[in-house]
Amino acid sequence: MAKSATELKSMTLKEFEKAAEQFDNDDPSVYNLCRKDYPDILAELEKEEFTDVLDAGCGTGAVIALLAEKYPEKHYTGIDLSPKMIEVASAKKTENAVFVCGDCENLPFKDNSFDAITCSMSFHHYPHPVDFFRSCERVLRPGGRLIIRDMTAGPIMLKLINAVEIPLVHLMGKGDVACYGRKDFERFCQESGLKLELFEQRKGFRLHSVMRKSV
Repeated sequence: MAKSATELKSMTLKEFEKAAEQFDNDDPSVYNLCRKDYPDILAELEKEEFTDVLDAGCGTGAVIALLAEKYPEKHYTGIDLSPKMIEVASAKKTENAVFVCGDCENLPFKDNSFDAITCSMSFHHYPHPVDFFRSCERVLRPGGRLIIRDMTAGPIMLKLINAVEIPLVHLMGKGDVACYGRKDFERFCQESGLKLELFEQRKGFRLHSVMRKSV
């Protein structure tokens, strides 16, 4: 039986509330494997000038901490569904960074607030991906970018992941929703007003994608 959006968010919250205190340790967990995405996120972000960055699904603020170390004069905001993740992130006292507990599908920020939004291994937890894209389009400044790192695969493998692996993950109490391909992202952009500029499947089934708000 398919899980409702409320059930999926509840499962995700429970998972990451439990993981928060161990999220930054050196255990060989799937969370630590995600750290391999961070250099590519920073490299993509650095292709253009930026002042204000939002990290969606920020967890313990690892991406923001790396950015702030290199660019301490910039301004950073992190948002996550998990209060414990936000508590851990805030305790780091990262310079020029603010962390907010909230829902990425309904970003609680003013219009035209950010030059860029990063989202690392969080997007596959969102029951309403178009709502997230629309919310990003609203809070991005004209010409701003949404940079997503997540998981993807070819069409056949994606069908297997979403039809077989995701339901099994639900039995384990995790709130994963789906993995997506290029056609999905094209639809998300079409329905949100963003423009898909880059969609790549990189080594290890990694999705690297860039969307832009019109000027």
